Amino acid sequence: MRHLIPTIRPLAATDFDQWCDLWRQYLEFYQSSVPQAVYDTTFERLIDPDNPAQNAHIADQAGTLVGLVHFIYHPHNWRIENVCYLQDLFTAPKTRGMGVGRALIQSVYDVADNNGTPSVYWLTQDFNKPARLLYDRIATQTPFIKYQR
Repeated sequence: MRHLIPTIRPLAATDFDQWCDLWRQYLEFYQSSVPQAVYDTTFERLIDPDNPAQNAHIADQAGTLVGLVHFIYHPHNWRIENVCYLQDLFTAPKTRGMGVGRALIQSVYDVADNNGTPSVYWLTQDFNKPARLLYDRIATQTPFIKYQR
């Protein structure tokens, strides 16, 4: 069975409602939520050309958004160049296993390479086994453990 490969593109102002739905599903997966003001503010930051640190790409399948990735550039004390933190990655359940997540990550790798950013990193929950199967194929797991206040 052939799958329609989605187009990976930057988030656009017209994507707000579908983006909200995808991000809400992502947050629910991690048993979290944010107020509407955070959706509004984050979206504005992600599409603002004057805010190049925060970015988003989406997977568009014939006008329906089926995935998103948010990524942030920031300075790093051990490098001259910025690094890229891939903060959120989500694909619609109906598209899982079809390469959408891989394509979204590759889009971040491509933009980071074009930006001269040598490092892309992210975190995931240890229980997220399906995602970790992909991550183990396209990246190197580090031994770091996250602490948070």
